[in-house]
Amino acid sequence: MDAVQETRLKIDSGFELEAFLEQPLVARVATAGPTVRPVWYLWEEGCFWWLTGRWARLSELLDDNPRVALVVDTCDLATGRVLQVTASGEAKIVPFERDRACRKLVRYLGPDKELWDEGFTSGTFEDPSTRFVRLAPTTIRARDLSFAICSP
Repeated sequence: MDAVQETRLKIDSGFELEAFLEQPLVARVATAGPTVRPVWYLWEEGCFWWLTGRWARLSELLDDNPRVALVVDTCDLATGRVLQVTASGEAKIVPFERDRACRKLVRYLGPDKELWDEGFTSGTFEDPSTRFVRLAPTTIRARDLSFAICSP
């Protein structure tokens, strides 16, 4: 049984996990450094995917301890809507996949690659150090933490 099949899923909310994670939100990843870093992610095949390379110490940190925790959340103070997904497990550095990287960047930068900053085009696709980090969570939890707005 692979890590995705072993995932413990806990949904305490009425929101749709897949639809929430398909949004171009920022995840924050915590490693045993301890460090916390914001990442643009892709949610595919029951895994979180984000890019790393020589610009980050992430490979070193994961070599020392592959355990990570990740959170993706939203907070709308005007409506009181607060949604949160937390996940944890062992992250792995895996080879760069051009198509997956393109799908990830389109989420955040839009479909017109001509408009992308060169750091995302040559910096990602031409840098031989670029790899993916894959987190197949062993635990994932989705919660609706929304609250009622106080009227003055």
